Amino acid sequence: MTAPTTARLWCEWAWTGSGGGAPQHGVLLEVGADGRLTRVEPGTPRPPDAEHLAGLTLPGLANAHSHAFHRALRGRTHTGSGSFWTWREVMYRAADRLDPDRYLRLARAAYAEMALSGVTCVGEFHYLHHGPGGARYDDPNAMGRALVAAAADAGVRLTLLDVCYLSGGLDARGEHLPLAGPQLRFGDGSVDAWAERVAALDLADAHARPGAAAHSVRAVPADRLPGVAALAEERDLPLHVHVSEQPAENSACLAAYGRTPVALLADSGALTERTSLVHATHLTDDDVAAVRRSGATVCLCPTTERDLADGLPRTGDLVPAPLSLGTDQHAQLDMFAEARGVELHERLRTHRRGVLGTGTLLRAATVQGHASLGWPDAGTLTPGARADLANVALDGVRLAGADPAHSTDAVLFAATAADVRHVMADGRWTVRDGVHTAVPDTADELDTAIKELLR
Repeated sequence: MTAPTTARLWCEWAWTGSGGGAPQHGVLLEVGADGRLTRVEPGTPRPPDAEHLAGLTLPGLANAHSHAFHRALRGRTHTGSGSFWTWREVMYRAADRLDPDRYLRLARAAYAEMALSGVTCVGEFHYLHHGPGGARYDDPNAMGRALVAAAADAGVRLTLLDVCYLSGGLDARGEHLPLAGPQLRFGDGSVDAWAERVAALDLADAHARPGAAAHSVRAVPADRLPGVAALAEERDLPLHVHVSEQPAENSACLAAYGRTPVALLADSGALTERTSLVHATHLTDDDVAAVRRSGATVCLCPTTERDLADGLPRTGDLVPAPLSLGTDQHAQLDMFAEARGVELHERLRTHRRGVLGTGTLLRAATVQGHASLGWPDAGTLTPGARADLANVALDGVRLAGADPAHSTDAVLFAATAADVRHVMADGRWTVRDGVHTAVPDTADELDTAIKELLR
């Protein structure tokens, strides 16, 4: 990554991340040599020495839930019948073909696509740890290091959410199954072995931080969950976990433990303010109350939840629990689509419009997403914050005629990732005029990496 440079930027319109969802006009930003904002001043006439950023400037976006290798499945798994479980088998076949070199190339291109959509930080839910059949690489963190390198090349910050994955699932009787087939690549054998491998990956890079994850209550038996939670607590790491994505998961958990997945996490010490619950689709009233009491974040991935026919989460009931957003399997990579999907799903569930305001959705896409990944100093345009920004054009066909004074509403409900013009992360330009500065032919790199993997 190139070094940050000092800059003066005048934003025609900007949303700073505080207050409601309304933008402010004429916001002057100054970026220091350390890649942080030193001045944020709304209502300023345009200085002659400042770069003019037309349109709407937002804080950099956070993609809080990513499986980078799923990008290879886009356009290949979305039609026909089946379920989450049949889709998973196709995903496993792709996972079984990856090695560190292929993963680096695929993830670099996927992260570059994220940058083009305005993303400045990604949470990678990383469980593809070992070689085919579970064989260990000479470096047991070779796959994780490939992701760290890919993020650096693409100019996005990374929280590597290293996943503990010990069981092949829960059957209908509530019995844990052994890892089998491609799943053998995911497991370390025990919580202690997982923790030892996590400790061995020293993320001294400024752009990457460690995180912890339990894949799900299907993949981590109840008596092992406290060990995962304890490591996150001891090392002050964010803790992410898939929760209640499918009704079958709840049924199996009830059969095994007589409790829902949320209740099991709470009893294990794994439901706290550091926790992010991914999907959280099928929650009981008691689950909702427990999540709200805990301060845990709920990470929603509406495109995936639609594509896999997961169902509609009880988002309005969960608020004021903090929300974050993810693109998960990357069926599309568009954080504006995910943000409006949260509201539109809630409209379908409740038959009411305007359940979640623009400010709530923008905070989910920015400051709350960054905080859930362990970057509390990002996601706002305020002095001292990281100089992350995503500049969105308002003069394209999708936003033509929009009122600039309400441009945040227009962007959330009408823009796409293609409307992102410039992106800065930590004071470095990663996207200029819609082109990635380090991966200028992102489409070609994606095409090559995916065809190499699936040929």
